Amino acid sequence: MCTRRHFLSQCAAGAIVVSARPWFASSTPDVQFPSSTRDRIAIASYPFRGVIPGEESKSAHPVDLKDFAAHVIEKFNINKIEPWTGHFPSTDPKYLDQFRAALERSHAQVVNMAVDGTHSPYALNRAEREQAIAFSKQWIDVAAHIGSPSVRTNLPPAPDAQPDLWRTAESLKIVVEYAQSKNVVVNLENDNPVSEDPLFLVTLIEKVNSPWLHALPDFCNTLAAKGPERNYPGLEAMFGKAYNICHVKAMEMGQDGKLAKVDMPKTFGILKNYSYKGYLSMEFDSPGDPYAGTQDLIDTTLRLLA
Repeated sequence: MCTRRHFLSQCAAGAIVVSARPWFASSTPDVQFPSSTRDRIAIASYPFRGVIPGEESKSAHPVDLKDFAAHVIEKFNINKIEPWTGHFPSTDPKYLDQFRAALERSHAQVVNMAVDGTHSPYALNRAEREQAIAFSKQWIDVAAHIGSPSVRTNLPPAPDAQPDLWRTAESLKIVVEYAQSKNVVVNLENDNPVSEDPLFLVTLIEKVNSPWLHALPDFCNTLAAKGPERNYPGLEAMFGKAYNICHVKAMEMGQDGKLAKVDMPKTFGILKNYSYKGYLSMEFDSPGDPYAGTQDLIDTTLRLLA
């Protein structure tokens, strides 16, 4: 059980880690991870899009993103968050200063940012690729401003091409070199089934060959899209390239309209086999109450990593 004294001591430790990150570019990332399971848990903002102001907000009492960390602490006694770019009302430096100040007041921290754009880094059209690169750089700047050690950048499908390893790698090399200059890790998630298949991402990471580019294994995305025969080998490959963040998800509605359910003991077994030491972001993404669903993910994580 997490006592208030233990919680506050870990908050202070987390704040020290953030402030201790050097301003200069390092040759390799050096994120200092907590040792206890509870202190490695983060809460993704994406499941709470009905509460945070935006197109899908339905709440009579919305929670601004800058106040989300305090909200998470109140609801779950967890002081780490993973904000989604769709929830930022502004990237103006004044708002980002307010966001970071709110984190500091709450003794909270961002452990990753989920970045979703629409431009493809492997499009045949060079201008499209350049827009994808510029978009990623923009959010790397935001991550550096608010103290996030990493971003998850997405690889949207291109309107004029199939996924292309060479063009994607060339675009990502530029993004990753820029991220290194800001001391920000870039992560790739097995999200959309067209251009973010786990094995394609692993091959891409190997081709770019930078310690600043890693995998973000999502427990359920591939399962919902392609079934267990693709999901679990994909997770094996992804955890082999993971560093600081993964998405804990128990179920998700598949493209066939059926609910895909993760074998949680098996998936946590894969995580353990690869001695993964990074953060675990709770991302409830199925029908039902996101608060109850997130608490269930927290409880499952604590039990299976005990």
